[in-house]
Amino acid sequence: MKITDHISTAKDTLFSFEILPPLKGQDINQIYAGIEPLMEFNPPFIDVTYHREEFIMKPLPDGTFRRITTRKRPGTVAICAAIMNKFKVDAVPHLICGGFNREETENALIDLHFLGIDNVLVLRGDNLKHETVFVPELDGNTNALELLDQVKRMNAGKYEDEDLVNPVHTDFCIGVAGYPEKHQDAPNMKSDMLWLKKKVDSGAEFITTQMFFDNKAYFDFVDKCRKAGMEVPIIPGIKPIATKKQLTVLPKVFHIDIPEALSDAVEKAKDDKQVKEIGIEWAIAQCKELKAKGAPVLHFYTMGKSEATRQIASAVF
Repeated sequence: MKITDHISTAKDTLFSFEILPPLKGQDINQIYAGIEPLMEFNPPFIDVTYHREEFIMKPLPDGTFRRITTRKRPGTVAICAAIMNKFKVDAVPHLICGGFNREETENALIDLHFLGIDNVLVLRGDNLKHETVFVPELDGNTNALELLDQVKRMNAGKYEDEDLVNPVHTDFCIGVAGYPEKHQDAPNMKSDMLWLKKKVDSGAEFITTQMFFDNKAYFDFVDKCRKAGMEVPIIPGIKPIATKKQLTVLPKVFHIDIPEALSDAVEKAKDDKQVKEIGIEWAIAQCKELKAKGAPVLHFYTMGKSEATRQIASAVF
């Protein structure tokens, strides 16, 4: 079922969350353990992220180099299938530009279509750590707009191989990311909104936002989108702060602001156990306000850990 259908038929705010594929060498049971405590809140869909592999070039005795993968999260397509089979919910795979050429992206979409997956979230993806700017693969999509266009072409029965006879039309509901506090590469909010509008005009059917800790940022973002003519559902992304370290890590990695009241409370906490309690309390207040003002879905970034999200959802739903 498409996310837009889930939202249009819902009588109240829905609950959903995002999971990380396990690192290479780990198994699906870790994912199940993170999902099972949250199933009591009846999520209609679960997002499955995709992360590019990370590698180093190891020097060899003969003077050449060998590429060694240091970090890899495999199995997004397989994980989606496993989740749908075990929990009977829709899985929403993330598609990224980095690490894939167009043919490889097409093959992934074919696999997803075979599995009966109705939704995808298209993203450019992050730079590799050694890159100062994003570098696409040879014959790969350079940004989320190009990736969205490829999915739309497949929905229209247009594949990379133009000689295919009567190719099947896919029917993916396509989501894109939104940034209430601006994408890191955008020079300003106006420019960021223009790019988002292009995605919606090109066929994006829902927007899922980056995490934020100040609801005003989300409400202002929604208002800007509506004034620009974007009427698609805008799903707020929520993450409870859990450690003092995140006061510096989250703004650096995700380019977001931490409200002074929250950062002051975290700074005064005696340990991370107390920080976690503060983060849960803050997120509960966020969620209650978002729900009261009609947010279509509350979407949680669990980072593979479900307990804080379970406590928040118990207080809100």
